[in-house]
Amino acid sequence: MEVQALLQTCVVLFLLAALGGVVMAGIRFGGRRNPPVWLAMAHGGLAVAGVALLAFAVLALSVPAMATWALLLFLVAAAGGTILFLAYEWKRELLPTWLVVVHALVAVVGFVLLLVAAYA
Repeated sequence: MEVQALLQTCVVLFLLAALGGVVMAGIRFGGRRNPPVWLAMAHGGLAVAGVALLAFAVLALSVPAMATWALLLFLVAAAGGTILFLAYEWKRELLPTWLVVVHALVAVVGFVLLLVAAYA
């Protein structure tokens, strides 16, 4: 598979994950409640698929450096998402807004780097 096509597939996966993330952030910031678990699971599943495909590209193929940096940032964002889910959502505690914002910002920077790598 061509590297650019692989990276562009990652972009689609992360874009779908991001759409779910925006909906979840709207639910969390719109009131004192967490998003539904099914939405968090779908968001995480799409993100994990994107991370796995991007990790394959970075480890097995010759990709632009921006793709490697994007992978590192997505791994950090994934750690934050895992904490949000396991430490708060799982216990049905309200998600801390600061952690939601940090998780989102790291993922957005990773997404921008991936866009540059995939389309430049």
